[in-house]
Amino acid sequence: MIDEVHALLRAEQSRLVAVFEDYDQGGRFRPAQWERSTLGAGRACVLEGGRVFERAGVNVSLIHGERVPQTIVQTFPHTDGLPYAATGISMVLHPRNPYAPAMHANFRFFTVPGVDWWFGGGCDLTPMYGFADDAAHFHRTLRDWCDRHPGAGYEEWKAACDAYFTIPHRGEMRGVGGVFFDRISEEGPGGFGRCRALVADGLATIGPAYLPILDRRCRMPYGPRQRNWQLARRGRYVEFNLVYDRGTRFGLQTRGNIEAILMSMPPLARWGFELIPEPGSPESEVAEILQPRDWAGPRLPRGPVAGQESVETGRV
Repeated sequence: MIDEVHALLRAEQSRLVAVFEDYDQGGRFRPAQWERSTLGAGRACVLEGGRVFERAGVNVSLIHGERVPQTIVQTFPHTDGLPYAATGISMVLHPRNPYAPAMHANFRFFTVPGVDWWFGGGCDLTPMYGFADDAAHFHRTLRDWCDRHPGAGYEEWKAACDAYFTIPHRGEMRGVGGVFFDRISEEGPGGFGRCRALVADGLATIGPAYLPILDRRCRMPYGPRQRNWQLARRGRYVEFNLVYDRGTRFGLQTRGNIEAILMSMPPLARWGFELIPEPGSPESEVAEILQPRDWAGPRLPRGPVAGQESVETGRV
């Protein structure tokens, strides 16, 4: 099973790298292979200094170990002391334009041979400015993906994402959320295939969920004020990733490739003392959307036309 999932993720890495390069129209991903004799191997693909993306990364790894890491044992104690294997794809895109949100997604497969296996992952959006229509489009597209699969539950996964991507010491969410699932597994004939299909469709949904938002924001003019605010908001992103993110902690505990693990960080960020935006300013509006909310709204009637306007015209 792990070989099959790894092959899927490698193929998706190549596809997504091509999609993001084409969208950037200037930047190129630099591939970097890494290998650890006692851990496994992977390929990191990183774009820096592009026209659209200041930094973008799409990484795939295949690792193994003699003992399940403690970050996993804490949630699944029955795996303590057992050997494991895992493969995953992780991507982060940090646009240059402050009005364009950052996007993160990852999908992973974990197996304790002969004992258990499961998929996990998710996708979330981190805006620097408060555009409600971007959040609505993102969530509607993810909900459509979930609705196509009986094993997925958008409302449950959204709630899990809201809870996970929260910065406790700031008392706010990192962004507007998305979906997050920690364990998808199905016993019996066809169970693995259905779970794999759900993940494959999730990877195919990344473009329709994110690129129309970039279409709306990447051409907006901006100046030093917007850039400084973007760097300050990126600081919150860094705080979450270094202090709370389980994926980062897992990578550090397994002594993986440090450059690939920290690829998720924005290339530039800043921290200001008591940085409080002016009331009523565009910068202050982002606080209003960093709260759990029903972004997707009521479901539209099923049909070939429903939901297509947001992808084809950029309107929500």
